[in-house]
Amino acid sequence: PAARSTRTIVIAGVPAGLLQDDVMADILTIHFQMSRNNGGDVEEVTYPTRNEGVAYVTFEDQEVVESVLKKDQHLLQDKRLPRRYPLTVTRYCDNVSSSLIHLIVL
Repeated sequence: PAARSTRTIVIAGVPAGLLQDDVMADILTIHFQMSRNNGGDVEEVTYPTRNEGVAYVTFEDQEVVESVLKKDQHLLQDKRLPRRYPLTVTRYCDNVSSSLIHLIVL
């Protein structure tokens, strides 16, 4: 399989503090496995991370990363959430993720 970093995406905008972390990780897993979200088999969801509202999703296949990134808007939706939350999805790459996280923090 391709290197883990090329199979991983960075998710920003995860609603923090609403649900338990493991429940939120579960909701993210379901979202990114759905074909209507251009998703596919999820290997692992890393949530929470050191940055509030940021999660990492690693897929089994690199092709899924490409299709997920092509989708215009990802709205996180679940009956346990009070509303739909727009997510920002970017590919994982050390430079991009660190500059993205600086933007979020600032």
